[in-house]
Amino acid sequence: MPQLPADLPELLEQVRADVAGRVGAGKVADYIPALASVPGDRFGMAVATVDGRLHGVGDWRERFSIQSISKVFGLALTLGLDGDLLWQRVGREPSGGPFNSLVQLEHEKGVPRNPFINAGALVVTDRLLSVTGDATGAVLELLRGETGEPGLGVDSLVAESEAAHGDLNAALGYFISAHGNMDNPVRSVLAHYFRQCAISMSCGELAWAALFLARHGSLHDGRRLLSEVQAKRVNAVMLTCGAYDAAGEFAYRVGLPGKSGVGGGILAVVPRLCTVCVWSPGLDEQGNSIAGVAALERFADLTGSSVF
Repeated sequence: MPQLPADLPELLEQVRADVAGRVGAGKVADYIPALASVPGDRFGMAVATVDGRLHGVGDWRERFSIQSISKVFGLALTLGLDGDLLWQRVGREPSGGPFNSLVQLEHEKGVPRNPFINAGALVVTDRLLSVTGDATGAVLELLRGETGEPGLGVDSLVAESEAAHGDLNAALGYFISAHGNMDNPVRSVLAHYFRQCAISMSCGELAWAALFLARHGSLHDGRRLLSEVQAKRVNAVMLTCGAYDAAGEFAYRVGLPGKSGVGGGILAVVPRLCTVCVWSPGLDEQGNSIAGVAALERFADLTGSSVF
């Protein structure tokens, strides 16, 4: 089993120095206008350990739009509250295509390939809305409880920007509904989906909130959100499907369960050891942070923490 060094801050400083040349590379997401103004030169990284340590470097306390990283928490909550019935409505295979592909959804008759592409996340949100009555509120309650930050919330400007430019997501939702795979009104599901993506958190808060995935499904207070088997399976889907259609490249380079977001964040899990979150807004063509992937690759190499 890999071991983290006692001096985590020094290791994180080394990672930051090693990837400094990648910071600012790529393109900040601009198809959501509210994200286009985020400075591309930001870089933050945080590690939260199962033994209670939290360390960060750079802009690790600055909050940013978590975007698709929210899908991890929505999936975990749905499985924890409702069991495995969700898997009758969404698959677990890598997409091999764009995260907002309508062509793939049409080919598969309204059953999304996995829960981390947009169509799959809409199905998860639909089910969480049915189970809780407030999908966004349930995700926020989990995040606030795990971080101890009651002020965590939705960036309303980002949510409004997503909704105003969310025609393709709406098309996905209505196509799913047309195939009988949506229980709630599509507009309600879309509203919750956009608001979850627009939650604003820092690297430190995200790493701390996700530690239950490194602790076999147990929350900070000892309550169990997921069974050990469910936690293993969420991590497995993160590994195979968490980096859009570059999941294979991410597994090859980093070798950890991870979920990226077009806000520039990436959350990674080292089972039984820690969680890591990195943020740098410059994205590659697949929508993954260029400096973020490089930082996680370097972290995995330095610590020997790849699951392979």
